[in-house]
Amino acid sequence: MPQLPDVSRRSLLFGGAAAATAPWLLAACSSSSSPATPLPTKGAAGTAKKGGRMRIARPPASSAETLDPASSLSAYEYLGALYSRLVKQAPDGSVAPDLATAWTVSPDAKTWTLTLRQGVTFHDGKAFTSADAAYTLRHIMDPKVGSPQAGVLTPFLSSSDISTPDKHTLLVKLTSPNSEFVTLLMNYNCYVIPDGSAATIGKTGIGTGPFKLVSYAPAGQGTVAANPDYYGGRPVLDSILFTAIADEQARVNALLAGQVDLVSQTNLDYATIKEVRATSTVTTATVKNASIYVLPMLCTQSPFSDVRVRQAFKLAYQPTYVMDLAVHGLGTVANNNPVTPDDPNYLDYVIAPDPEKAKSLLAAAGFSGSQTLYSSDYDPVLTPLAEAYQSSVSGAGLNVKIQNAPADSYFTSVWIKKAFCVSYWYTGRPIDQLLNQIYRMGSGYDESLWSSSQFNGLLDSARRTVDPAKRKTLYQDAQKLMISGDGTIIPFFADRTTGLSKKVLNYSEYGFEFDYLHIGFKA
Repeated sequence: MPQLPDVSRRSLLFGGAAAATAPWLLAACSSSSSPATPLPTKGAAGTAKKGGRMRIARPPASSAETLDPASSLSAYEYLGALYSRLVKQAPDGSVAPDLATAWTVSPDAKTWTLTLRQGVTFHDGKAFTSADAAYTLRHIMDPKVGSPQAGVLTPFLSSSDISTPDKHTLLVKLTSPNSEFVTLLMNYNCYVIPDGSAATIGKTGIGTGPFKLVSYAPAGQGTVAANPDYYGGRPVLDSILFTAIADEQARVNALLAGQVDLVSQTNLDYATIKEVRATSTVTTATVKNASIYVLPMLCTQSPFSDVRVRQAFKLAYQPTYVMDLAVHGLGTVANNNPVTPDDPNYLDYVIAPDPEKAKSLLAAAGFSGSQTLYSSDYDPVLTPLAEAYQSSVSGAGLNVKIQNAPADSYFTSVWIKKAFCVSYWYTGRPIDQLLNQIYRMGSGYDESLWSSSQFNGLLDSARRTVDPAKRKTLYQDAQKLMISGDGTIIPFFADRTTGLSKKVLNYSEYGFEFDYLHIGFKA
């Protein structure tokens, strides 16, 4: 059993995103209850009128939440409004410039040179320079901060290896090769803060983003106002009022009553989707593949220490059937691959379900009897997922018995302790972080405890490989290895459906990106 780092499950779900997406609350588990027509994947688009105040309801991180982006308790919705990162994620999943306009990596993948944007100022008028970028990285890695992203960066980066040759150049020397280093800077913890601001940033929110902080109360209300000097241009809106509402139903009720214009980090249940879309004033929009639902099999415990049993449990179920029952079909079949189909490194490789082959593998492994599958109401998709899997594998002769565990101890007493359970993550990690943090043995979060020197070798080779095409091949080889015999059953990625006023235009959200610049109201 690996020693788990002291990072909350809430932080890790996002690979650190700050505020947890409110989970699914399903009204029923029936494949016939899938939506009759596709839900819109984005809000209405068009030319928004200039100005206006948008009211956004959000779930608070905690009563101790902060505006420090590096913190595990950062107030997530404020971050994209107040700050900028060195790089951000493009809609196609690639890395796009932000405060860094260009970057190069040495042939040995150990030295990164980032060219920084000139003419950028913080909200207090101070010029942005390489000193701020260097300070931000050191702040993230400071053990006293306890940033979730520190565990991602510190294995190959130390504070002493970050330098500033001039005001507009950041030089980062890694202790080991990593050709994907720059992708790790897209994480929400990596928003840039002013040099020397650690003691105050949690309250001041001084950044270089499209909005400036007007007021902020942890777990309460706060206002941001348009930054006319933002290097990307002035936002459409004049201001945004954020209101923290812990209860999901209360957030939805506020939307239906016209008290807010958008509910953030809120995944509407199927019954509420129908209720919202039946009104004349509000509608829904869907963030594709927002979560990944999994059934980890502990490879260190019987019967899953036998690869034949793991393969059988993967072959025995029908992914589409499980997705339809668990989330009403609102998702994308994963086919046991944790990499989302929109990732540039995604491998389209499917081992088709085969109940008869599953029976044969189980017989060869000497498996008989039943297998306990642990679940919980920690997240309301977990039990429907367990029940859907149980139903789907009966044709292969698998007798799965579901045992529910208390929510308050599920991720301390069941997860990475019991042989078979259900679990989930939020998507948005770049592939290097995803595979190394969640699936590499010894990471502390490999929830199946699958050990493969071949898999680890592929990841190490990918980090050493500067050529993108060759690196993609290595990542795809790693995916194929996982699909074929690792310890994780991955039926589907689940969409997140949120609610918003029909007056709202240009709502767009994916990964850790929220478009604060163009969102606005109809004229």
